[in-house]
Amino acid sequence: MLRALRGTPGDRQAPLHVWASDANGGLAGGLVGHTWTTWLHVTYLWVDARHRGAGLGSRLLTEAEHLAAGRGCTASRVETWDFQAPDFYRRHGYDVVCVIPDYPPGITEYTLTKRLA
Repeated sequence: MLRALRGTPGDRQAPLHVWASDANGGLAGGLVGHTWTTWLHVTYLWVDARHRGAGLGSRLLTEAEHLAAGRGCTASRVETWDFQAPDFYRRHGYDVVCVIPDYPPGITEYTLTKRLA
């Protein structure tokens, strides 16, 4: 017996993007993702080198989680490599749920998830 699937591509909402500008109107950072069923998927989180260390990445992630919760999301997920930001996401309450060593060769990929309030 076949049942209707939940979470099919037709359930995907509009992309979720959060952008931050510097004092001169230039792009300081951004988050690109989407929501799907009850999940936020963070695809990219980027902060310009001139603005790193000032909490901008944290503010972008927090705002995206807030917007996703407003869309009915109860969880978030992200993939990152060992040289990128696994510790950043752990500090923000994300748990490692998957580790793929040597993907690509010499690099470890992490998938992390978080329950949203």
